Amino acid sequence: MAVLQYSAICRRIGQPSFKCIYSENRRYSLKNKNNQKELNNAYKYDSRSYSSKNTPSAPDLHDFIAGVVPRGSTFENYKGDLVRDIDDRKSRLRLPPWLKTKIPVGENYHKLKDTLRHLNLHTVCEEARCPNIGECWGGGEYGTATATIMLLGDTCTRNCRFCSVKTSNTPPPPDPDEPKNTAQAIADWNLDYVVLTSVDRDDLSDGGASHIANTVIELKKRKPSILVECLTPDFRGDLEAVAQVAACGLDVFAHNIETVEAYQSFIRDRRANYEQSLEVLKHAKRVRADNITKTSIMLGFGETDDMIKTTMEDLRKADVDCLTIGQYMQPTKNRLKVAEYITPEKYKYWEEYGNDLGFHYTASGPLVRSSYKAGEFFLKNLVQRRISKKLQEK
Repeated sequence: MAVLQYSAICRRIGQPSFKCIYSENRRYSLKNKNNQKELNNAYKYDSRSYSSKNTPSAPDLHDFIAGVVPRGSTFENYKGDLVRDIDDRKSRLRLPPWLKTKIPVGENYHKLKDTLRHLNLHTVCEEARCPNIGECWGGGEYGTATATIMLLGDTCTRNCRFCSVKTSNTPPPPDPDEPKNTAQAIADWNLDYVVLTSVDRDDLSDGGASHIANTVIELKKRKPSILVECLTPDFRGDLEAVAQVAACGLDVFAHNIETVEAYQSFIRDRRANYEQSLEVLKHAKRVRADNITKTSIMLGFGETDDMIKTTMEDLRKADVDCLTIGQYMQPTKNRLKVAEYITPEKYKYWEEYGNDLGFHYTASGPLVRSSYKAGEFFLKNLVQRRISKKLQEK
C-alpha cells in the first residue's frame, strides 16, 4: 500500500487486516495481507456506446469505464498486479485494461483546443492531464463537446502530491478581464451547462472568490438559462469567501475533499485538511439551502473500506448532494505513485453504497472525475427540477 510519512497516521488506522511496517528509511507504510483482489464479474463497458441523451437517471458504472469490450466480459484471467510492492520503491503498477483510453483525436477536439488557445483560456482537462479529455472534448458519438474552464491562471499556490498543475508561491496576477472574456466565450459556444474551476490562490486576500463570483455573474448576464457549476478551492477556510461564491447565482457548488481523513496530510498540501473541506461544503448550504453541493474522492492511495465508508457518511452528514469516486492515476513521474488499482466491480459496490446513504447520485467508476459530461447531464436535470419546484411554490 501507499507509503506514509507520518507515524500518527498509522496509529489512527488500526485496521485488523493491515499492519504497520517500519522501513529502513524511517517511513511508515501499510500493507494489505490480501494483495490480490477477486476479479470475477468485473465488467468493462464502452462509455461511448451509452449516450447521456437516454440516461433516465444518475450515471452508473457503465458510463465511466472506457474501452471496447463486450458486455459480459470478465477479467478473472488478468495476471497483472493491482497492489504495488512497497518494498520496491522504484516499482510502478502497469495500467490495467479498464483504465486505458484512446488518444484524443477528431475535429471537435482540435477545434475546441484551438478556440481555448485563441482566447487564452485554461482548462483543468489539460493542466491536470485528465484521462477523459479525448471523449469530453471530442464530443463522443453525439458531438456534444464539454470542457472545464480553469480561472485565475494556470499556476497554483498549493503543491498537492497527486496533482500535475504548475505551482508557485508567487503566480502571475489574475487577468482583470478574465471574468468578462470567459463569460463571453462560453456564451458564444451556446452551451447549456458549464463547469468553472480554479487553481488555489493563497496569494490573494479572498483566495480569488470575487474573481470566480464575477465570472458567474457576467456569464448569467449574457446567458441567464445556462447552468453553472463551480468547483472551488477551500479559500483557506475563509467562510466569507465561500459565501461570496455560493451566493453568486451558481447552480452547483463543488469542492473536492480528495481522499479519506487519515491520508489528507500525505496526499494534499499542508494548508488543506479534511474538516476544513467539510466546513466549506456545509457553509455553501447554509448560504443557500437550494444549492446543490458536490464533492469527489480519489481511490488508490492505500485507503481501507472502513475509511471510505466513514468519509462517505461524513459527507452525507454535511448534506452533500452528489459524490464522484474515481481512480487516482499518477499524472507525471514526479507525482505520487499509485498504491492500488481498484476493480470495476468495487466501484459498482461504492455506487450502490452511496445511493443507499442517500446521495442524489453517486458517480463511481475507474475513470470518473469530478467533472464529466455524463454526470453533468444528470446534474442539469436535477437543477432544472429544483428550479421548476421553486417556481411552482411561488
